[in-house]
Amino acid sequence: MKTLLVANPKGGSGKTTLATNLAGYFSSQGLRTAILDMDRQQSATGWLNLREDALPVITEFSKQTTPAPDWLVIDSPAGLHGKMLERALKLATRVVVPISPSLFDMNASAEFLAALKTERDIRKGKTFVGVVGTRIDPRTRMGLTLQEFLSTQDLPVLAYLRYAQSYVNAAFEGKSLFDFPPHLASRELEQWDYLINWLNQEIAA
Repeated sequence: MKTLLVANPKGGSGKTTLATNLAGYFSSQGLRTAILDMDRQQSATGWLNLREDALPVITEFSKQTTPAPDWLVIDSPAGLHGKMLERALKLATRVVVPISPSLFDMNASAEFLAALKTERDIRKGKTFVGVVGTRIDPRTRMGLTLQEFLSTQDLPVLAYLRYAQSYVNAAFEGKSLFDFPPHLASRELEQWDYLINWLNQEIAA
């Protein structure tokens, strides 16, 4: 089982949107996919309960889940740090850190990314970390500031995802972008290409 941890201690950074769409991608590829929702609000679980049976299957993970999924996506809680972070990282083969364009998000994320780089499994290359800019509008000052911030982090920038109604519509239906006909979300899906390639390196490993 391969495990993808979506993490940022700052609430509202886009963790659940990213986690549910990543799970949607894996399931659309015919991979057994499960979500572990660690967040108090249980938004990913609520999304999962909305999914129609006709859509590619995504299960809610538990220790009794059989057979084991090919990919487990962990939607982590806000405030993830210390021993809880260490335990989550022990499970993870990949970590994706979503960061949205606000001064508060960037400050909190800088501290979190610095803490990640001190973790043993990351230092030894057992766990790979990438960052994703979320809710980006490159025409705005904060959009440009976020891009500049991410370029200084010495970590792969996997995607810049713009704010789009497609994400809102998908969430209301228990869907991901990858459940839509391609023409309905083609612009958004293009922004996922590098992130998907990064993940596919893990699938092929």
